[in-house]
Amino acid sequence: MTAFKKAVETHCYGIELDVQLTKDGTVVVIHDERIDRTTDGSGWVEEFAFDELRKFNANKTHPETSGREAIPSFDEYCAWVKQTDLVTNVELKTGSVYYSGLEEKTLAVIKKYGLEERMFFSSFNPLSLILLKKIAPEIPCGLLVERPVVHAGTMCRQFGFEYYHPGIDGLTKAAVEECHAGGRKVHVWTVNTVEDKNTLVSWGVDGIFTNYPEL
Repeated sequence: MTAFKKAVETHCYGIELDVQLTKDGTVVVIHDERIDRTTDGSGWVEEFAFDELRKFNANKTHPETSGREAIPSFDEYCAWVKQTDLVTNVELKTGSVYYSGLEEKTLAVIKKYGLEERMFFSSFNPLSLILLKKIAPEIPCGLLVERPVVHAGTMCRQFGFEYYHPGIDGLTKAAVEECHAGGRKVHVWTVNTVEDKNTLVSWGVDGIFTNYPEL
């Protein structure tokens, strides 16, 4: 939560985060499917109940932070972000581990706080997005890919996905134009240099994901 609160200080437009599901069905905010890299624990997220996960210190990659950092629940994040003007890109982490019910449980938290108009979904697993389009067609979805997909705009339009979220490597101006021709917006990740940002702006992309707010 410290990282999210610091993001507000940069006056950014929004935050991207990943959600997964604990053994006891709590939606939690954490990037990796395993907790080894970012916490002082070891194991898969799905192996722990939420109370067990909270016992681990999640500041391993940023030891300069003072005090203890707990893995937050998505409920905790939503209660906080509702007090801001930020939008949130919620990535459903179902690309490697499939969490049955994650889509419905995540949506329920969003509706609990009335954040439907300030949230959108993305996932490397298009089946998660297809399910969400069935149960919450009003919330935008972005097809998340590491490498460019040929005719991505056509694919997104066919399945009702409003956004295309490609990795920057291999992306072309023609691909951006194809998406725009089909009424799809393009948000590119991860853009960490001024040169890449300027190129993408010249191509007319609609947004970027970056680790550097000064961009």
